[in-house]
Amino acid sequence: MAILDFYCKKKKSPQIPKLMKLNVLKIIVIDNDPSFHETYKYYFETYEEYSLVGIYASVKEALLDYDNVLPDIIASEVSMPDGCGIEGIGLFRKKDPEVKIIMISGQSDFGIVKKAFKNMANGYVSKPVGIKSLYHALNAIKYEGATISNDIAKKIIAMFQRKAYASFSERENQIIDYLCQGATYKTIADNLFVTPSTVNFHIQNIYLKLNVNSKSEALSKLREMEYSAHLV
Repeated sequence: MAILDFYCKKKKSPQIPKLMKLNVLKIIVIDNDPSFHETYKYYFETYEEYSLVGIYASVKEALLDYDNVLPDIIASEVSMPDGCGIEGIGLFRKKDPEVKIIMISGQSDFGIVKKAFKNMANGYVSKPVGIKSLYHALNAIKYEGATISNDIAKKIIAMFQRKAYASFSERENQIIDYLCQGATYKTIADNLFVTPSTVNFHIQNIYLKLNVNSKSEALSKLREMEYSAHLV
Protein backbone atom coordinates (compact mmCIF):
# COMPACT_ATOMS: atom_id res chain seq x y z
CA MET A 1 0.00 0.00 0.00
CA ALA A 2 2.88 2.35 0.91
CA ILE A 3 4.53 1.61 -2.42
CA LEU A 4 1.28 2.42 -4.25
CA ASP A 5 0.90 5.70 -2.35
CA PHE A 6 4.48 6.62 -3.20
CA TYR A 7 3.89 5.84 -6.88
CA CYS A 8 0.72 7.98 -6.95
CA LYS A 9 2.52 10.90 -5.38
CA LYS A 10 5.41 10.69 -7.83
CA LYS A 11 3.22 10.27 -10.90
CA LYS A 12 2.68 13.61 -12.63
CA SER A 13 -0.67 14.69 -14.06
CA PRO A 14 -0.69 15.10 -17.83
CA GLN A 15 -0.16 18.71 -18.90
CA ILE A 16 -3.26 20.13 -20.57
CA PRO A 17 -2.71 23.01 -23.00
CA LYS A 18 -4.21 26.30 -21.80
CA LEU A 19 -6.71 26.47 -24.65
CA MET A 20 -8.07 23.02 -23.67
CA LYS A 21 -8.49 23.67 -19.93
CA LEU A 22 -11.46 25.98 -20.22
CA ASN A 23 -13.44 27.66 -22.90
CA VAL A 24 -10.46 29.98 -23.40
CA LEU A 25 -10.95 32.88 -25.82
CA LYS A 26 -8.19 33.83 -28.23
CA ILE A 27 -7.07 37.46 -28.11
CA ILE A 28 -4.85 39.58 -30.34
CA VAL A 29 -3.47 42.97 -29.35
CA ILE A 30 -2.49 45.77 -31.75
CA ASP A 31 -0.28 48.49 -30.29
CA ASN A 32 2.36 50.42 -32.22
CA ASP A 33 4.46 51.00 -29.07
CA PRO A 34 6.72 47.93 -28.60
CA SER A 35 7.35 48.89 -24.97
CA PHE A 36 3.80 47.82 -24.16
CA HIS A 37 4.08 44.41 -25.81
CA GLU A 38 5.89 42.75 -22.90
CA THR A 39 3.36 44.27 -20.51
CA TYR A 40 0.48 42.73 -22.41
CA LYS A 41 2.25 39.37 -22.50
CA TYR A 42 2.64 39.51 -18.73
CA TYR A 43 -1.06 40.37 -18.29
CA PHE A 44 -2.20 37.37 -20.30
CA GLU A 45 0.05 35.00 -18.38
CA THR A 46 -2.21 35.71 -15.39
CA TYR A 47 -5.52 35.27 -17.26
CA GLU A 48 -6.84 31.70 -17.30
CA GLU A 49 -9.86 32.44 -19.51
CA TYR A 50 -7.97 34.34 -22.20
CA SER A 51 -4.98 33.46 -24.36
CA LEU A 52 -2.83 36.00 -26.22
CA VAL A 53 -2.32 34.42 -29.65
CA GLY A 54 -0.78 37.42 -31.36
CA ILE A 55 0.55 40.92 -30.72
CA TYR A 56 1.20 43.34 -33.57
CA ALA A 57 2.54 46.84 -34.20
CA SER A 58 0.00 47.69 -36.91
CA VAL A 59 -3.40 46.81 -38.33
CA LYS A 60 -1.69 45.63 -41.51
CA GLU A 61 0.44 43.09 -39.61
CA ALA A 62 -2.62 41.78 -37.78
CA LEU A 63 -4.59 41.38 -41.01
CA LEU A 64 -1.76 39.44 -42.67
CA ASP A 65 -1.66 36.96 -39.79
CA TYR A 66 -5.40 36.92 -39.09
CA ASP A 67 -6.25 33.59 -40.72
CA ASN A 68 -3.47 31.88 -38.76
CA VAL A 69 -4.76 32.96 -35.33
CA LEU A 70 -8.53 33.49 -35.82
CA PRO A 71 -9.08 35.61 -32.68
CA ASP A 72 -12.29 35.86 -30.68
CA ILE A 73 -11.47 39.36 -29.44
CA ILE A 74 -9.25 42.11 -30.86
CA ALA A 75 -7.84 44.84 -28.61
CA SER A 76 -6.53 47.62 -30.84
CA GLU A 77 -4.93 51.00 -30.23
CA VAL A 78 -6.86 53.87 -31.87
CA SER A 79 -3.85 55.82 -33.17
CA MET A 80 -1.79 53.68 -35.53
CA PRO A 81 1.10 54.52 -37.90
CA ASP A 82 -0.64 52.93 -40.89
CA GLY A 83 -3.92 54.73 -40.28
CA CYS A 84 -6.50 55.08 -37.60
CA GLY A 85 -7.19 51.88 -35.71
CA ILE A 86 -10.89 52.70 -35.92
CA GLU A 87 -10.72 52.32 -39.69
CA GLY A 88 -9.33 48.83 -39.16
CA ILE A 89 -12.62 47.73 -37.56
CA GLY A 90 -14.29 47.37 -40.95
CA LEU A 91 -11.35 45.39 -42.32
CA PHE A 92 -11.53 42.92 -39.44
CA ARG A 93 -15.30 42.66 -39.80
CA LYS A 94 -14.78 41.56 -43.41
CA LYS A 95 -12.62 38.73 -42.07
CA ASP A 96 -15.11 37.76 -39.37
CA PRO A 97 -18.39 39.65 -38.78
CA GLU A 98 -18.69 38.08 -35.31
CA VAL A 99 -15.26 39.05 -33.93
CA LYS A 100 -15.41 41.37 -30.91
CA ILE A 101 -13.30 44.54 -31.08
CA ILE A 102 -12.14 46.75 -28.21
CA MET A 103 -10.53 50.09 -29.01
CA ILE A 104 -7.80 51.29 -26.63
CA SER A 105 -6.72 54.93 -26.49
CA GLY A 106 -5.36 57.75 -24.39
CA GLN A 107 -7.95 59.94 -26.11
CA SER A 108 -11.36 59.88 -24.44
CA ASP A 109 -12.96 62.64 -26.49
CA PHE A 110 -16.59 61.89 -27.27
CA GLY A 111 -16.11 62.46 -31.01
CA ILE A 112 -13.51 59.69 -31.21
CA VAL A 113 -15.51 57.36 -28.99
CA LYS A 114 -18.61 57.99 -31.09
CA LYS A 115 -16.71 57.26 -34.31
CA ALA A 116 -15.44 53.98 -32.85
CA PHE A 117 -18.91 52.77 -31.93
CA LYS A 118 -20.43 54.00 -35.22
CA ASN A 119 -17.82 51.82 -36.94
CA MET A 120 -19.13 48.86 -34.91
CA ALA A 121 -16.56 48.60 -32.12
CA ASN A 122 -17.78 46.55 -29.15
CA GLY A 123 -15.85 48.46 -26.53
CA TYR A 124 -13.63 51.43 -25.74
CA VAL A 125 -11.02 51.40 -22.98
CA SER A 126 -8.93 54.40 -21.99
CA LYS A 127 -5.21 54.29 -21.24
CA PRO A 128 -3.33 53.53 -19.09
CA VAL A 129 -4.63 49.96 -19.29
CA GLY A 130 -3.94 48.04 -16.10
CA ILE A 131 -3.99 44.29 -15.57
CA LYS A 132 -7.36 44.46 -13.79
CA SER A 133 -9.01 46.98 -16.13
CA LEU A 134 -8.14 44.90 -19.21
CA TYR A 135 -9.39 41.74 -17.51
CA HIS A 136 -12.68 43.42 -16.58
CA ALA A 137 -13.04 44.73 -20.14
CA LEU A 138 -12.51 41.25 -21.60
CA ASN A 139 -15.04 39.79 -19.15
CA ALA A 140 -17.58 42.47 -20.09
CA ILE A 141 -17.13 41.62 -23.77
CA LYS A 142 -17.35 37.88 -23.07
CA TYR A 143 -20.48 38.00 -20.91
CA GLU A 144 -22.23 41.24 -21.94
CA GLY A 145 -20.95 41.88 -25.46
CA ALA A 146 -19.79 45.45 -24.74
CA THR A 147 -17.46 47.46 -22.51
CA ILE A 148 -16.56 51.09 -21.84
CA SER A 149 -14.23 52.69 -19.29
CA ASN A 150 -15.86 54.47 -16.36
CA ASP A 151 -14.13 57.77 -17.12
CA ILE A 152 -15.53 57.74 -20.67
CA ALA A 153 -19.01 56.81 -19.44
CA LYS A 154 -18.94 59.78 -17.04
CA LYS A 155 -17.94 62.15 -19.85
CA ILE A 156 -20.75 60.88 -22.08
CA ILE A 157 -23.29 61.33 -19.28
CA ALA A 158 -22.00 64.86 -18.64
CA MET A 159 -22.22 65.64 -22.35
CA PHE A 160 -25.88 64.62 -22.52
CA GLN A 161 -26.62 66.60 -19.38
CA ARG A 162 -24.91 69.79 -20.52
CA LYS A 163 -26.87 72.80 -21.74
CA ALA A 164 -27.55 72.82 -25.48
CA TYR A 165 -28.46 76.12 -27.09
CA ALA A 166 -31.59 75.82 -29.24
CA SER A 167 -30.53 78.56 -31.63
CA PHE A 168 -27.44 76.60 -32.72
CA SER A 169 -27.04 73.43 -34.75
CA GLU A 170 -25.74 70.20 -33.22
CA ARG A 171 -22.29 70.82 -34.70
CA GLU A 172 -22.26 74.41 -33.47
CA ASN A 173 -23.17 73.23 -29.97
CA GLN A 174 -20.28 70.76 -30.09
CA ILE A 175 -17.88 73.55 -31.05
CA ILE A 176 -19.29 75.84 -28.37
CA ASP A 177 -18.62 73.13 -25.81
CA TYR A 178 -14.98 72.93 -26.93
CA LEU A 179 -14.63 76.73 -26.94
CA CYS A 180 -15.86 76.83 -23.36
CA GLN A 181 -13.13 74.31 -22.48
CA GLY A 182 -10.49 76.57 -24.03
CA ALA A 183 -9.73 74.26 -26.96
CA THR A 184 -7.86 75.57 -30.00
CA TYR A 185 -9.22 75.41 -33.55
CA LYS A 186 -6.79 72.59 -34.34
CA THR A 187 -7.82 70.57 -31.27
CA ILE A 188 -11.49 71.00 -32.14
CA ALA A 189 -10.83 69.99 -35.74
CA ASP A 190 -8.88 66.87 -34.69
CA ASN A 191 -11.54 65.79 -32.21
CA LEU A 192 -14.42 66.31 -34.63
CA PHE A 193 -12.51 64.87 -37.61
CA VAL A 194 -12.93 68.02 -39.70
CA THR A 195 -10.53 70.64 -41.05
CA PRO A 196 -9.60 73.80 -39.13
CA SER A 197 -11.24 75.84 -41.91
CA THR A 198 -14.52 73.98 -41.26
CA VAL A 199 -14.23 74.80 -37.56
CA ASN A 200 -13.58 78.45 -38.44
CA PHE A 201 -16.68 78.46 -40.69
CA HIS A 202 -18.89 77.23 -37.84
CA ILE A 203 -17.33 79.65 -35.36
CA GLN A 204 -18.04 82.58 -37.67
CA ASN A 205 -21.68 81.43 -37.84
CA ILE A 206 -21.74 81.27 -34.03
CA TYR A 207 -20.36 84.83 -33.83
CA LEU A 208 -22.98 85.97 -36.34
CA LYS A 209 -25.84 84.44 -34.36
CA LEU A 210 -24.51 85.95 -31.13
CA ASN A 211 -23.80 89.29 -32.81
CA VAL A 212 -20.21 89.33 -31.52
CA ASN A 213 -16.78 89.65 -33.10
CA SER A 214 -14.45 87.67 -30.85
CA LYS A 215 -14.13 84.52 -28.76
CA SER A 216 -14.15 86.44 -25.46
CA GLU A 217 -17.34 88.27 -26.47
CA ALA A 218 -18.92 84.98 -27.55
CA LEU A 219 -18.11 83.24 -24.25
CA SER A 220 -19.44 86.22 -22.30
CA LYS A 221 -22.67 86.20 -24.32
CA LEU A 222 -23.07 82.44 -23.86
CA ARG A 223 -22.66 82.77 -20.10
CA GLU A 224 -25.36 85.45 -20.10
CA MET A 225 -27.66 83.14 -22.09
CA GLU A 226 -27.05 80.26 -19.70
CA TYR A 227 -27.66 82.47 -16.66
CA SER A 228 -30.91 83.78 -18.17
CA ALA A 229 -32.04 80.20 -18.86
CA HIS A 230 -31.54 79.31 -15.18
CA LEU A 231 -33.74 82.24 -14.15
CA VAL A 232 -36.68 81.03 -16.24
